[in-house]
Amino acid sequence: MSTKPTLATVWLDGCSGCHMSFLDIDERLLELAAQADLVYSPLVDNKEFPSMADITLVEGAVSSEEDFHKIQKVRAHTRILVSLGDCAVTANVPAMRNRFSVASVLDRAYLENVTLNAHVPVEVIPALRKQSIPVHQVVPVDVYIPGCPPSADVIFHALSELLAGRVPDLRPLTHFGS
Repeated sequence: MSTKPTLATVWLDGCSGCHMSFLDIDERLLELAAQADLVYSPLVDNKEFPSMADITLVEGAVSSEEDFHKIQKVRAHTRILVSLGDCAVTANVPAMRNRFSVASVLDRAYLENVTLNAHVPVEVIPALRKQSIPVHQVVPVDVYIPGCPPSADVIFHALSELLAGRVPDLRPLTHFGS
């Protein structure tokens, strides 16, 4: 059994751009792999969140009932929770729907803009919550990494600091919307 810290990544309501930036760490992923085991992610096969992860990066806003329950489970099983990217930090693009009702959003997506088989799915997509909200409005967050998406360099720096037992100071490296 490995004694390395464990790392997980989670994708809520977002575009996957933050996960793409994580992958853009490129060969430095090998450095991270030497320091931590990736135990859960949309990038790997594990389908169940582990009983405990040392660090979890969360991309995306909390927009659906599935997101809401997932982030609560993740928080309960994570030592250090990181909001990764502007959607997780502020709800960003997913929150653009907040001024509309859920019914009008679903109608627009599945009825008004469809030419064949117009219907609102009820089994495949998770039920939307009234508002898209940032992760910290549901559970406590330990570290915030802003950016849309954050750069690979910023993600690598933050993870390197966390794995070394330090809280990363990202102020000189990033700001919201970059």
